[in-house]
Amino acid sequence: MAKNFNFVLFVILIYNINGNDGATYTIDDSAGYGRTFTGIGAISGGGATSKLLVNYPEPQRSEILDYLFKPNFGASLDIFKVEIGGDVQSTDGTEASHMHYGWDEDYTRGYEWWMLQEAKKRNSDIKLCGLPWGFPGWLRDDNDLPWKNIPTTADYIVKWINGAKVHYNLTIDYIGIWNESPYNITYIKTLRKSLDKAGFGNTLIVAPDEFKWVIADQMANDTELANAIYAIG
Repeated sequence: MAKNFNFVLFVILIYNINGNDGATYTIDDSAGYGRTFTGIGAISGGGATSKLLVNYPEPQRSEILDYLFKPNFGASLDIFKVEIGGDVQSTDGTEASHMHYGWDEDYTRGYEWWMLQEAKKRNSDIKLCGLPWGFPGWLRDDNDLPWKNIPTTADYIVKWINGAKVHYNLTIDYIGIWNESPYNITYIKTLRKSLDKAGFGNTLIVAPDEFKWVIADQMANDTELANAIYAIG
């Protein structure tokens, strides 16, 4: 099986080098091959995908967590992404928001905080990522998009990141825009500025979290947008 797989990759590589228009392409590896594989990640999101785990009896619960997060053991995950609850049905269920309203903040809701702590407890080097699957109604405009007041939406996300730090001593390494949904360029730029202003310059933005690559062209023509985004997701 491995030999067949390698053969297929080889054929694809030759096709890419030679092209189908007769043109010649120069391949330069003088700077090295770069990063080809940097780890394995997993997601707890989509509304209740990990909801039952917290209620498992011991020692089974800890054994499962060890298989997920313990280095050089089981999956040995390098990055862990969790849903930022938004009080909406987000595929398999609903995860509670840390802010039901603009004047409300509560960082004890849901089980993702527990999952993040258990991951970090087993691997202090694991990277943590947050991503909203949805947003509470008070952030949404007439088109049901969370851009009613872009600075307010950015602040909502920054408060979640700050809550992770203040209440659980967790550093969020990466933050997404909106899972598999339309993005807003002004929001991405505003989020970067809001993160920097709040002291979270090391929290990197992954965008746009959808199935298209249009943002690559937009980044190529917009230096501020390119500087705001760490990685295309």
